[in-house]
Amino acid sequence: MRILVIGLGRWGVKHLRVLDELGVEVWVAERSEDRRRLALASGIGPDRVHADFRDGLPHVDAVDVVTPADSHLAVAGHCLRAGKPCFVEKPLAATIGEARELAGIVTATGGLLQVGHVFRFHPVAEALQERLDRDTVGRVRYCTGRFAGFKRPRNDVGITQTDAIHFFDLFAALLRRAPTAVTAALRDYLGRGLDDCAFAAVEYGEVTAFIEASYFAPRTMRECVIVGEGATLVGDFSASTVHVYPNRHVRGSAAWQVSEGPVEVIEAKGPEPLREELAHFLDVVKRGASPSVNVADGLRSLRTVTAARMSSELGRRVLLEEAG
Repeated sequence: MRILVIGLGRWGVKHLRVLDELGVEVWVAERSEDRRRLALASGIGPDRVHADFRDGLPHVDAVDVVTPADSHLAVAGHCLRAGKPCFVEKPLAATIGEARELAGIVTATGGLLQVGHVFRFHPVAEALQERLDRDTVGRVRYCTGRFAGFKRPRNDVGITQTDAIHFFDLFAALLRRAPTAVTAALRDYLGRGLDDCAFAAVEYGEVTAFIEASYFAPRTMRECVIVGEGATLVGDFSASTVHVYPNRHVRGSAAWQVSEGPVEVIEAKGPEPLREELAHFLDVVKRGASPSVNVADGLRSLRTVTAARMSSELGRRVLLEEAG
């Protein structure tokens, strides 16, 4: 299979490496001459490296779009109209309007589009889903998610759209419920016109997930907590572990009592999530199947981002239906 990687930024270079490891014939489109030199230095032949993605498009079977979000509609839309299956890194687009337009192109062309919500393919997410499906947690009361750490901010979208969105999507998948409302506070402490700190309470029906994202925390935090009536799950995506706490409150004759047991530690090891994600894309392209993370998932997550932004601006709870 021949795959055209469009964009060789910080994350695009990782895509290039993983696709090469997966044994596909990699083509590259990158406007920066310096980054094209990197592709050539990695062993990709000069006939497979282009400044304009349209020059490489006729020669490949599918494309991998790893460009800034504000280019996704134009780039992926062109590729879909050319009949090429697309992998598009999250967020699906820069705005909810552009995302809806891209979804319309997928429908009109009958094309295949997978959105890059990589946490879905993390071994921790798989371990959490397995425990939830076994109903060892009981009725879920609430969840928390933290995606924070001191790092360089992205220039195309705010942190809600690039980091908090990971948990917006993941909790929808784990709980098997669409978000229904959001109450959020977004801040632009650096004065760039883009949010760099976000706190959002996302309602998935009767279950609320409290999600934090920021560029300021002094250590990397990639963690989620799922609190149930029968047990609590703590997933650490950095350490690749899931802790299972068999904690319960038991009604006594006079007062509530606590019941605790030994903590189970699950070592959630496995292949690199990006490798699993791109391998899935290659597989669905070969089979002509539907991806597990499709354009509807990407659109739903971006609607949640839009609702969070509206909530912060309006100072009130916003229903998802208000976000388009």
